[in-house]
Amino acid sequence: MTDLQCAARVFVARHGEASYESELLSDSGGWLTRRGREQSRDLAARLGGERVAAVWSSPMSRAVQTAEIAAAGLGVDVVVREGLREFGVGHAAGTTGDPDPFAETFAAWLGGDLSARIPGAETGLEVLARYGAVLDEVADAHRGEAVLVVSHGGATCLALPVLARNLAPEHALDLPLGNCELVALEADADGWVARSWAGRTLD
Repeated sequence: MTDLQCAARVFVARHGEASYESELLSDSGGWLTRRGREQSRDLAARLGGERVAAVWSSPMSRAVQTAEIAAAGLGVDVVVREGLREFGVGHAAGTTGDPDPFAETFAAWLGGDLSARIPGAETGLEVLARYGAVLDEVADAHRGEAVLVVSHGGATCLALPVLARNLAPEHALDLPLGNCELVALEADADGWVARSWAGRTLD
């Protein structure tokens, strides 16, 4: 992130409620349910007074659909970035996900061990690096503006508590993000500060 004359305001949302082609774990697929589409329209309405300049999105279909619906309501364009995608399922692809194959690694991440790896996929450090790079790009591209970023629950709950200087790494442990819930961030020359998390105001 380069020197910022005016802080960028970034609203990060988890995508809307989705259905999937299969109950088996995969790194692709998913489309918004009717409720997910309603959540996405409501997301745009909640940000209507923020003068959002653009919507940035993960390339995964459930996120892109959320972003496109929200962007239509806000009258802005969508920018897609690979770095905002969910963490990969790795060797768990094609399994039922029961028991949760990510629980141990994700708990390690939120406990501060970002070197832990999803078997066959990414470490927390790798997820953080790609996600943080996109947020820095957003901040540089939208100085003094507001932006909506649409991503995923896992990657967001890992990355934002590490990137925001006023959050503890385990912040999301008891506060997971629901569909289309928001985290409000500000970026300045000193980095990121979280102003609210799922409707809860932060110091």
